[in-house]
Amino acid sequence: MLFMLIVKASKNSETGNRPNPELNQAMDRFNEELIKADVRVMAKGLHPSSNGMRISFTKPGEKPVITDGPFTETKELIAGFILIDVASKEEAIEWALKMPYPQGYGEGQIELRQVY
Repeated sequence: MLFMLIVKASKNSETGNRPNPELNQAMDRFNEELIKADVRVMAKGLHPSSNGMRISFTKPGEKPVITDGPFTETKELIAGFILIDVASKEEAIEWALKMPYPQGYGEGQIELRQVY
């Protein structure tokens, strides 16, 4: 079963600030653990929304609307993701609970979603 651990953006990630060295090391250890367990499929961070755009499909037959970033609602943005392949939802939850938050505690959340 594929699950995505979605790292929600924070004010830190949106300004392009990299996590402090201790949190970077914790994430490296977590990723190594995922690789050793042979469950990690992919892990990537995303550039801040100031480098992104949104494409809105407003009405059938009309041209989509493109809006350049940055976007103000950081709680709705994604800073990165890890895709894991596990045997069950329970195992995915176990992995999600082990994940250190690279932006620092109190600075966001991780969303866990199953992939079709």
